Amino acid sequence: MKHVLIVEDEKKLADVLIEYLVKDQFKTTHFESGEGVVDWVRNNKPNIILLDLMLPDVNGKDLCKQIRQFSSIPIIMVTAMIDEIDRLIGLELGADDYVCKPFSSKEVVARVKAVLRRSERDYKSGEIYDAFEISDETYSISLNQDRLDLTPVEFRLLKMFLQNPGRVFNRDQILNNVFEDGRIVLDRTVDTHVKNLRHKLKSASQEHDFIRSVYGIGYSFEL
Repeated sequence: MKHVLIVEDEKKLADVLIEYLVKDQFKTTHFESGEGVVDWVRNNKPNIILLDLMLPDVNGKDLCKQIRQFSSIPIIMVTAMIDEIDRLIGLELGADDYVCKPFSSKEVVARVKAVLRRSERDYKSGEIYDAFEISDETYSISLNQDRLDLTPVEFRLLKMFLQNPGRVFNRDQILNNVFEDGRIVLDRTVDTHVKNLRHKLKSASQEHDFIRSVYGIGYSFEL
């Protein structure tokens, strides 16, 4: 059984999450505050952490930073704050995903499963990942041996995603990675390139939606 650590001061909310996770065959441990969490993680090594951003005794971002000093255990931040800068700071500290309150418990369970899939040791070597082939010499990428009709920007964008599956990129990070000539590019231009790439991937593989929009942040690539 996968072990989920829930750090959440709202007991009723935590109880609902525990109920849904247990139904899906997860083992759970609940802390109502940040006290003792870091030491517990060191000693018990859960598979994933649901970490509330606003705790009564400590900031969730500080806990995330402390845990990241010794562990790569996946962390999903749970927050009622919708300020984009707080989300970006959380991701820079090492959070793997975000869930915003109010939320559906089913959605949280689905996010937990998705992040766990991404964190599996053999994730990058899965069949879907192996279906992609990158050629820097010809500036091309193939999916299931069929060459995708990509523009240079789309090539760099898809290559970035493939080399970082599951990572959430904000628009500034995409700009820095994809547009090499230093041009001034608007956010909506990034969105347009992602939309076009998503359409081409969908045409090549109907059964997969590879690119996930992360509300208020940017995009991630899901295998």
